[in-house]
Amino acid sequence: MAVLVSGRGSNLQAVLDAIDEGRLDAEVVGVFSDRPEAPALAKVAPELRWSRKARAYPDRAAFDADLAEAVAACRPDWIFCAGYMRILGDAFVRRFEGRLLNVHPSLLPLYKGLHTHARALEAGDAEHGASVHFVVPELDAGAVVAQVRILVMPGDTPDTLAARLLPHEHRLVTAVLGLAVAGRLAERDARVWVDGQCLFKPLQLDSAGTLKPESRA
Repeated sequence: MAVLVSGRGSNLQAVLDAIDEGRLDAEVVGVFSDRPEAPALAKVAPELRWSRKARAYPDRAAFDADLAEAVAACRPDWIFCAGYMRILGDAFVRRFEGRLLNVHPSLLPLYKGLHTHARALEAGDAEHGASVHFVVPELDAGAVVAQVRILVMPGDTPDTLAARLLPHEHRLVTAVLGLAVAGRLAERDARVWVDGQCLFKPLQLDSAGTLKPESRA
């Protein structure tokens, strides 16, 4: 798989750890960033790194075209956006349609975009969580594969809520990528398919790290 990162790279580290520990049967063939200073790049061998400053390009389309060529050159089966903070253009998304996944820190379709933890608290939600979804041109709008939920605790702040969610987010990422690399996951007609069956609701990650169908009424 190819991994797109922007920031500190905690999701990338979770993927690399899962591979090293034998929990994920995958190979990272390239790590790509729009920020050459991103700490995440230091987590992989230099020959697997690609980074360019987006502002050095005349427009977003030019950057996306260069990024797409670099990703395609690695011939990945899957592309995973692991905290990639840049919106991908239509041409990039269409080129890798059906094998481009993203993790988002909310229970989609709630709170697309930024500041998800603060927005969940402002809304008075009893639960918060993370989602892994297929990427489409519309922001955070692709079919959701799976989610993990945590309780919002009295006194939570955006920072404490984010910190408590992060390890659960890492487990969710590993579980969904496990489905993908095992050939069990697909997207067709804006629907998620697992083991040849269409999902009508996202899978839910339980406390044992197992993805299960939604059991709520």
